[in-house]
Amino acid sequence: MANKMGAKKPELTELARISDRVTFLYLEHAQLNRQDSAIQVRDAKGIVNIPTAIVSVLMLGPGVDVSHRAMELMGDSGMAVLWVGEQGVRQYAHGRALNHSSLLLEKQAKLVSNTRTRVAVARKMYQMRFPGEDVTKLSMQELRGKEGARVRRVYQDVSKRTNVAWTRREYKPDSFEASTPINQALTAAHQALYGLSYSVVSALGASPGLGFVHTGHDLSFIYDFADLYKAEFSIPVAFEVVATLEDDDDIGRKTRLAMRDKFVESKLLLRMVADLKALLEVSDDEESVAFLSLWDDKLGLQDFGVQYAEVGSDET
Repeated sequence: MANKMGAKKPELTELARISDRVTFLYLEHAQLNRQDSAIQVRDAKGIVNIPTAIVSVLMLGPGVDVSHRAMELMGDSGMAVLWVGEQGVRQYAHGRALNHSSLLLEKQAKLVSNTRTRVAVARKMYQMRFPGEDVTKLSMQELRGKEGARVRRVYQDVSKRTNVAWTRREYKPDSFEASTPINQALTAAHQALYGLSYSVVSALGASPGLGFVHTGHDLSFIYDFADLYKAEFSIPVAFEVVATLEDDDDIGRKTRLAMRDKFVESKLLLRMVADLKALLEVSDDEESVAFLSLWDDKLGLQDFGVQYAEVGSDET
């Protein structure tokens, strides 16, 4: 049998945990190939090798050509790969999760499938966003009302602090440049936050589509999860970028760099991992090891890989 060329597939124990990785990397107009255990990025400015095991999410914008071997390495390394539109405004596709365990997914499905526990998680998310208020008895309608008022106040406060005029949130998905500078910055900042949120949710094995507040979309839970951090991260960063914007600045690029710096400075990945486990009621001492079993409604989990004979037969 011929030897397989290239570096061997990494074991899960060899990969960096999601909380220890670089937050995100956005690339456009470049060629991506594999160089041993790194992705080789070639563009008009030169060549750079990126170790895949230390990157949380790779956002691929327009003009990116990716080789099959490069995609194979990204998948083996547990890197979330998002194919996005210009300036990261739209997400088209993604890669496989790092965690092969279904523990968080099963917890999430159980919580979202029961009205009482679903409302409880929604209240918990609101409490995480705006601490200091008692929401234990509020309905979903009341939560939405309080959220709207608090978010409007956040926009007004940061507008006043940065001296950036603010009226309302508006943008056109098909035309990034058609909106105002502050709306462009908010779009870029929110997309960076969505990308990082997706990376954490998928890497830990939860479902991006099983939302508690948002519903009906394959990214419903991503919108839920990212909302926890907008008031602290993407909204103020967007206003600060516009406040210091110069005529020749690329607003999308400047916003992404500012978000990346903010993510690193605040160690947001560590916080996101802890927050996700808290929301889905998974404790740190619960094992999250992938194992494949057979489900039985009466006997419980049964071993996989065993050839079971028909009940009552003479086969052994």
